[in-house]
Amino acid sequence: MASTLPLAIVTGGARGIGRGIAERFARDSFEVIVLDRDGDAAAKAATEIGASARAAGLDLLDREGIAAFVERERPVSALVNNAGIFDERGFFDLSIEDFRRMYDVNLIALFALSQATARRMERGAKIVNIASRAFLGARNHAHYVASKAAVVGLTRAMAMELAAKGILVNAVAPGLIDTPLLHALTPERMAAQLALQPTGKAGRPQDIANAVSFLANPAMDFITGQVLLVDGGKSLGGGMGI
Repeated sequence: MASTLPLAIVTGGARGIGRGIAERFARDSFEVIVLDRDGDAAAKAATEIGASARAAGLDLLDREGIAAFVERERPVSALVNNAGIFDERGFFDLSIEDFRRMYDVNLIALFALSQATARRMERGAKIVNIASRAFLGARNHAHYVASKAAVVGLTRAMAMELAAKGILVNAVAPGLIDTPLLHALTPERMAAQLALQPTGKAGRPQDIANAVSFLANPAMDFITGQVLLVDGGKSLGGGMGI
């Protein structure tokens, strides 16, 4: 029997921030599709989240796969574009290929899925793009910074064009969040990062999920084209963080 719950899709939903968002959607009484390139990890996450979650394995660089996936599903009430990649490299060590790969995954895949999904969305639907506090500027990953700044620009452009269809589009820009990426830092670097946080701590995936939940709430109907910084105050000033 088909679900009567509003449908949400979370890309990169198998782990980390995406997993936290998918869990929150389930608690918010959505049917949630945990979409991830790693289909096995997505299936495991969906099983653990519960009966209102299901999995889809999809490489977002596969344009035909995106089209087929969207056509199989009923209209989506909330799309969260969370999937992305990150690496750290100095400006003079970057290649054109590094930039292209970062843009392909962090920006163009986001656009392709959003465009296909929005064509079938109904009035009141929401799109939330996961950007990064790094869009404000950062050292040692210019390609990542540029891709996330582009996500912010695309969010604003989408908000203006999709408003006529009654679709609201916003972005959440996380700061330092407790994910496996953070665990890879040395203790010294971790201490240095935390010293730059006005709150003195890293955020949790749940903190980002709470912000997404607010922006995707069916009752929220007058905020669009905005970027919500969820970074423990880091954007207030200071040196570079992740």
